[in-house]
Amino acid sequence: MDTVRITDVAPRDGLQGESAIVAARDKAQLAMLVQKTAVAEVEVSSFVSPKWIPQLGDAAEVFGLLAPTKPEGVIYSALVPNERGLDAAIEVNRAARREHGIERLIDKVSVFTAASEGFSLKNTNATIEETLQRFVPVVAKAHEHGMMVRGYISCIVQCPFDGIIAPEAVGDVMSRLLEMGIDEIDLGDTIGAATPETIEPVIMEAVDRLDGEPTNSFGDPTLTLHLHDTFGHAGECVKLALDLGVRSFDSSAGGLGGCPYASTEGSRAPGNISTLALVQAIKEAGLSTDIDQDALIEASAFASGLIK
Repeated sequence: MDTVRITDVAPRDGLQGESAIVAARDKAQLAMLVQKTAVAEVEVSSFVSPKWIPQLGDAAEVFGLLAPTKPEGVIYSALVPNERGLDAAIEVNRAARREHGIERLIDKVSVFTAASEGFSLKNTNATIEETLQRFVPVVAKAHEHGMMVRGYISCIVQCPFDGIIAPEAVGDVMSRLLEMGIDEIDLGDTIGAATPETIEPVIMEAVDRLDGEPTNSFGDPTLTLHLHDTFGHAGECVKLALDLGVRSFDSSAGGLGGCPYASTEGSRAPGNISTLALVQAIKEAGLSTDIDQDALIEASAFASGLIK
């Protein structure tokens, strides 16, 4: 597989940490511009409590604005922390079917845990085991409603609370997710600490846990890499991952995002690897994408303009 699959996470992961609320119409416009770039997937929003993430409290509204414009072949996804969040996503699909005749507006939902107990407790107020138990009914119900499920694993290299994370710890969480029927594993270098040397054993551990199954039942790569460019090593990590056979990556138009735990006083952490930088790294590695460069430049400029 020489064509690399890209998921643009700018509308969700890119914006979720912003304190100034971005209007739903602007989030929808960002998603529309991103989908014009020909990425395989747009991570649109998250069905979380507005008390926890006020920025994404309008997820249903944003999806409603997108319903008439969804192009053929592009996957829309949303993060759901629990069964209540999944139910909200299912209701959005029902509304889109009823109002627009769309069979499925949200194609994929994502759950999130960590390879670090400290980060899991800080980010989800639950242990790793408790998060995994929450996912069991979510995965089953999502599949009943025809939706794919992605499992995010945060802190695959280093945690701001627990320090260095062993590759085996990442692999153990990954195996549990695969056992419960997760369709895609998304490995997150949450604070951007990875270098090619430190991420290689993690990827090799993940490949071993897949046991020769590089694609899922939907024909997509089972393993995705989610890199933050905090220290400027993300591009090098992309090239290393490509050499090891990874063919699916997350990125963000305009490089929006960034883990708040990687910030320092007076200095905001750089965000996700920008989609422009990811595409460039893939080209330099001699592989291809389906990305429309002009459309990507337009989407990136709009994304950057949303953050003041």
